[in-house]
Amino acid sequence: MSESVAQPSKKSAGHLIVDTLVAHGVQRIYSVPGESYLDVLDGLHDSPIENVICRHEGGAAYMAEADGKMNSVPGVAMVTRGPGAANAHVGLHTAWQDSTPMVLFVGLIPFEHRDREAFQEFDPHAWFGTGAKRVMVLDHPERASEIVAEAMFAANSGRPGPVVVGLPEDVIKVEVENQLHPQIPIAGGGMTVTDWKALHDALRNAEKPLFITGGNDWTRDGAESLTAWLEDHHIAAAAEWRTEGTVPFHSPSYVGPIGYGRPKPTYDLLEETDLIVFVGTVPGDVITDGFNIRQNWEKKNFIVTIDPSLRGRSGPVSFQIVAKPDVFVRDLVLMDLEVKDSWKTWTAKMRAQQEEFAALPAAEPLEGPATMDMMMSHLVPSLPEDSMVTFGAGEHTNWAHRYFPTESYASMISARNGSMGYSVPSAVAASLNYPGRRVVTIAGDGEFLMNGQELATATQYGATPLVIVMDNQEYGTIRTHQERDYPNRISGTQLKNPDFAAMAEAFGGFGVKVTENSEIPGALEAALSAIDNDGRFALIHLVVEQRKKAY
Repeated sequence: MSESVAQPSKKSAGHLIVDTLVAHGVQRIYSVPGESYLDVLDGLHDSPIENVICRHEGGAAYMAEADGKMNSVPGVAMVTRGPGAANAHVGLHTAWQDSTPMVLFVGLIPFEHRDREAFQEFDPHAWFGTGAKRVMVLDHPERASEIVAEAMFAANSGRPGPVVVGLPEDVIKVEVENQLHPQIPIAGGGMTVTDWKALHDALRNAEKPLFITGGNDWTRDGAESLTAWLEDHHIAAAAEWRTEGTVPFHSPSYVGPIGYGRPKPTYDLLEETDLIVFVGTVPGDVITDGFNIRQNWEKKNFIVTIDPSLRGRSGPVSFQIVAKPDVFVRDLVLMDLEVKDSWKTWTAKMRAQQEEFAALPAAEPLEGPATMDMMMSHLVPSLPEDSMVTFGAGEHTNWAHRYFPTESYASMISARNGSMGYSVPSAVAASLNYPGRRVVTIAGDGEFLMNGQELATATQYGATPLVIVMDNQEYGTIRTHQERDYPNRISGTQLKNPDFAAMAEAFGGFGVKVTENSEIPGALEAALSAIDNDGRFALIHLVVEQRKKAY
């Protein structure tokens, strides 16, 4: 029997930060190193946490944000002061608008250099105060573990979001008592008797009820329980923009996504339904098409969110239930309602429209220039049921919205703040989190070059996503707006691109360039073989014509 190793009575604050992250269940962090937090990097050396070294702070922050979407533990990124912190800000904005739990650790100048315009000095409170739930600076080394526990709590409690922790490089080197702060429990809320009765009566009186799911504050068990209850009661469910999969793609209750460029049936149902139950989200800008749809206060909306402020909400609020989605679902499934024929008719109608919308394009004949329609017609039948899709922002994302079979939470990882450059970093994070699953990312040509360098990170850590780059030689979404407001005056939207397949090969992956539809089946087969047999990421550079859209 081996003897237990005695723990030292003291540790540096930096090492204690790492120990506290381990105690909170953090399995990996995403970082770009800096001399300002060397003691934390040293603490990571012998810890069970995997330190994924990224090539740009924006990529690291995106990976941590994606990590927070996929797990119950906040995603964690570490960057250095000044320029490093500035580069990471894009991930914070994504986490803020997407309500993603995330903690960003930022190395800072020494405490004694503060307010002297030291090299790379900046004020974390001024920079991040309006875009993070909390900004904390570790000025007292004995509070190192406490500050980390508070940060993890703040990121996950209430409406989830980003937290910033500043680490002065001299403070984290100070030795303190080796004692970890306990994990702080997070309240989940729940339905009161009054809540339960109000929702029960509203559903019983509704003829066309609709649930809208959204946000990142779910678990797979909660999503599956809600799906089973909805199907048992023949009640329809739509998905907030870029959050598909909470109610599975093939569920008879799933009636489609609601967001920018939404298909007409799901656009109309917001006005047609006589009761909406929002779970995990609120009727915000995107869902209501710029705060225009469903603004009549005679409409009936129940909003289920742990955030009592209802931040981002517009339009009528009939009733708020203060609860996290899983806790709400735990109580909802105890509600047994008599199923109305009108529910069946309404849900079946909307489901039929969704099935028509999501029906794959014809896979034959393989003629003409390459198209995303043809790519999806061959890709989707090859996908295992647990496949995941990631993407950033742009018109290329609409092919995923329309056709990708998201069958579980969380199988669609995206940026609801419209942030470009998210596709590759989020795919790397997804592949590292779920190495046995098929991870596909659909990137636009403009978006890909914003963080495509993180394919080097994929190679270094064995991530194996399938990257499809839709190359239409333009910033397509902006061109669409431009043609609407300034027709026939193209300005600032056209691109000349490199050979993305050659880039993939240079980064250590498999790359193939496709210009004709006839090349798609062979290219897809070769790419999937490289992933499954060679253990490396694969990229298909799909050169398409301009102005071709998913819908």
